[in-house]
Amino acid sequence: MKSNKQMKTFKDLTFKEHHLDSKGKKAEMYFPNGYGISVVRFKIGMLASYTSSDNTDWEVAVLKENEIYYTSEITDDVIGFQSNKEVTEIMKKIQKLNN
Repeated sequence: MKSNKQMKTFKDLTFKEHHLDSKGKKAEMYFPNGYGISVVRFKIGMLASYTSSDNTDWEVAVLKENEIYYTSEITDDVIGFQSNKEVTEIMKKIQKLNN
C-alpha cells in the first residue's frame, strides 16, 4: 500500500475550462490502479454541478475506463459539495481501491 506522501492530492489536480461552461472548471486524474477522479464545477442555465453558488466546493466522481463508475465501494453516484480537503480524502480512497 502506498504511503500518504506518495498519494496524489487536490493540489496535484490540473484544472481546465469546463467544456460546457467557460467559467466552469474541470480536472481528471487517473491512478496506477486503473481508477480515476473527476472534479468539476459548472453552471449552464438550470443545469449545474452539485456545488454551492459561492464557488468554494466541488462535485466529484469516481472514474473507471474513462467513465463515471457507479458501483465503487466509495459511492454509487457523484458526490457534491466537497471542499478541497474532502476531495483529497476521496482521492486517497480511490488510490487504495483494488483492480
